[in-house]
Amino acid sequence: MASIEKSTGSDLNLAYESFTLKNGLKVILHQDKSDPIVAISTIVHVGSNREKPGRTGFAHFFEHMSFNDSENVPKGSNRKLIPELGGSRNGGTWSDGTIYYEVVPKDAFDKLLWIDSDRLGFMINTVDQGTLEREKQVVKNEKRQRVDNRPYGHTGHVIKKALYPEGHPYNWTVIGDLADLQAATLDDVREFYSTFYVPSNATMVIAGDFELEETKEKVKRWFGEIKAGKAMAAMSPQPVALKETKKLYHLDNFAKLPEIRVTFPTVEQYHKDSYALDALAEILSSGKQAPLYKTIVEDKKLAPGVYAWNSSEEIAGTFTLLVRGNVGTQLDVIYQAIEESLTVFEKNGFTLQQLIKIKAEQETSFYYEIESILDKAQKLGQYNEYAGSPEFIKADIANITAVSIADVKRVFQTYIKNKNSIITSFVPKDQIDLIVSGSKKADVVEEKIEQGKEEKFAENDAITFEVTPTVHDRSEPALTALPTLNVPDVWQNVQSNGLKVYGIEQNELPIVNFSLTIQGGQQLDLDNKLGTAGLMAQLMNEGTLTKTPQELEEAIGLLGANLRISSNREFVTISGRSLAKNFDATVDLLSEMLLTPRWQESEFARLKSTRLTRIKQAKGNANTIANNVFNKLLYSEKHVAGNPIGGTEHTVGNITLNDTKQYYQHNISPKMASFHVVGAVNESQVNKALTSLNNWQGDKVKLPKQPTITERDKPQFYFIDVADAKQSVIMVGKPVVSGQNADFYPIQVANNRLGGGMSGRLAQTLRIQKGYTYGAYSSIRGASYQSPFIASSQVRTNVTLESLEIFKELIGQYKNTFTEEDLAVTQNMIIKGNSRKFETLDQLLGMLTTMSQFDLAANYIDQQQNYVTGLKLDNIHKNIDQYFDEQSMIYLVVGDAKTQLARMKDFGYGDPIVLNTDGEQMH
Repeated sequence: MASIEKSTGSDLNLAYESFTLKNGLKVILHQDKSDPIVAISTIVHVGSNREKPGRTGFAHFFEHMSFNDSENVPKGSNRKLIPELGGSRNGGTWSDGTIYYEVVPKDAFDKLLWIDSDRLGFMINTVDQGTLEREKQVVKNEKRQRVDNRPYGHTGHVIKKALYPEGHPYNWTVIGDLADLQAATLDDVREFYSTFYVPSNATMVIAGDFELEETKEKVKRWFGEIKAGKAMAAMSPQPVALKETKKLYHLDNFAKLPEIRVTFPTVEQYHKDSYALDALAEILSSGKQAPLYKTIVEDKKLAPGVYAWNSSEEIAGTFTLLVRGNVGTQLDVIYQAIEESLTVFEKNGFTLQQLIKIKAEQETSFYYEIESILDKAQKLGQYNEYAGSPEFIKADIANITAVSIADVKRVFQTYIKNKNSIITSFVPKDQIDLIVSGSKKADVVEEKIEQGKEEKFAENDAITFEVTPTVHDRSEPALTALPTLNVPDVWQNVQSNGLKVYGIEQNELPIVNFSLTIQGGQQLDLDNKLGTAGLMAQLMNEGTLTKTPQELEEAIGLLGANLRISSNREFVTISGRSLAKNFDATVDLLSEMLLTPRWQESEFARLKSTRLTRIKQAKGNANTIANNVFNKLLYSEKHVAGNPIGGTEHTVGNITLNDTKQYYQHNISPKMASFHVVGAVNESQVNKALTSLNNWQGDKVKLPKQPTITERDKPQFYFIDVADAKQSVIMVGKPVVSGQNADFYPIQVANNRLGGGMSGRLAQTLRIQKGYTYGAYSSIRGASYQSPFIASSQVRTNVTLESLEIFKELIGQYKNTFTEEDLAVTQNMIIKGNSRKFETLDQLLGMLTTMSQFDLAANYIDQQQNYVTGLKLDNIHKNIDQYFDEQSMIYLVVGDAKTQLARMKDFGYGDPIVLNTDGEQMH
């Protein structure tokens, strides 16, 4: 090993030791014993920018391949074993790199080193043609899900092709072209591995509860004998300059609203101007003072929102303005408004107060970016691999805080004002008249999926491969001692006005998360005015009696805090976070928002218009359609869960400002509320802060009793047409029991092997074995009414029937196939997974809200663990029998009727009932 570098750390810094193995692997160790867990994050310095034309998407594809098999780890274990050990795992690819990351209980640390080292150094010999072809289908399904089957999914492709010249490493998207992916060969895979997956092209960070000296030896043992390979040359910045503005349009099959994006070329990451460009984006678009917001949303009422961001990557960058207009809005009009906004910005500038607000928010955000051990590992690895050292965290913070008003004005002049750009118009497919004048049709290849032409691949369980000789024994290491479960201490009290308070003190970082939940939500709306609670909650964000919306926003921002009021079916919630030093001041603002709303008519009108636009926009999203209609089928419109959260176009249209005031006066009471707080504050500090709520008074509010849903005696089958959909959304389920029911947690446990993650039967069959989907899962979502059990997936269109049959078989045979081995895996996953439940403030806050919502004891996690420890196979079988009966399920398919509807009769449940996108039966 090379010499070891040490950093002691500071408030916004992370202590670490780093060294380099003889084969070139860069290793960083960050010790953090606050939780009995360990994370490993490995960045391989290869993204789509290292690919060759004709083999685009290969870095991302290889990430998928890497999660399959390796020489010394049993087949399938790379994906299955980590969750079964109580851990989590995933990977990701972007333009400049690929990352692999896992978090496990510390007793599985040695197994994680074994798996990760085998993936990096000993996987390529196990790749065969069947694995290659199967993973192609999985990646194609991911592209369909993220790009082809969603509104505006092709914008990235269109912009990159127009902005970057042929041969530039950013000329294509990360996921690449389907034709390139299909053409990939085994030789391509081997060449890519030998070129880029070499130790010297990677940084591995280990963070968590481990012993430093012992871990150094373990790293050397497991990773030291991986072949060094040829060192990679660094990529130099390759910024681009546009000779002219290019205007392009696409008629989008799924879009319901017209969208314009204006994209300017800028600079690479960590360039001194990138920091000022980040600030410029915030100033132009974020908040009530932002010129884009004031002109486009407030004054001209052209759109519900505006967005701007700077994206600086390894070798080049972009600055983007995005507006998704109201229904039928001409994009020429929006573009003119964008130009007006930029002129206003240049003329009027901005205040030092605005810049201070941005920096305060950035300080808080930085703490949250290093909250978990995985966050810390990824941050250290990113700096090391792309800035040359983990120490760059200090320079990064300094560069953020050093941005001046002059810097922001300078980058505006340099990169935005009167500069050439890429202007894209994405409009509903029958509304070409909305595009920006002078636009040319973009070259977008729409995939054609034909029935009966599904790609086939061999499912080979016994792969023969050459084993690489090794010095060290690479057989599976044993687990070490099981870490003790240490549930955080919870304190509770009730304030004089009836407000219940729950808290956990945790002092790892100087930050606080909190929420105030008020029972009621949409269930207290009038039937013909569903969405009242949601509009009331939004309106309460828009100023107070003594503060305009802009003044309230500024007061929150200057504290580096976040406060947001929202509503769902059962609760109105005020969510917040702040620096610990600003907790009292943040709670004072919460109290002001809660007790003295502004009730401004113009803000109400804007929010109502925005809500109606969002409802229309959602009708282009197959997942939203499926979720809304499926809930309606499960519960009926007479039940709160049978209606969309936020209401419908009809019910929202009926709501007046007075309706929101009436809801507030009758339903917002401390006797219906709970305050939850976690972080660097103690009980006495919280009680002192909450004195600002002493004047909040109110009575108990009677909640409506929801109808009981009786179990169906036979399956029900429905179909919704989304023309030309590249995937079908499948949902299967039924209502079961409320979250307070004694059987609720046992049902969650029983679901584990069916769809509780990537190692469940649904994902293993539909994705790993068949390649029909990117993911398939099932869950039970807790509610005060009968909670829904839902299994779902998005599958390739031409295997809709085959996928339905798999759902039917796996659910129908679940009891008969659930074995003692499944029980042991379930117990292991849950018991050991509990070690990861208390790391972040969001996790701790979730624990408290679960306690208050379902009236659970402070030791409910101990109780659940005791239940799982003593679980017998008969218990599982009984719960599956009672709650997973396939013959009582509802099936819904949302897909392309012209190619799939006729096939549905072969499912065995008769012709499906055809519904429209609102869930109404077609005639």
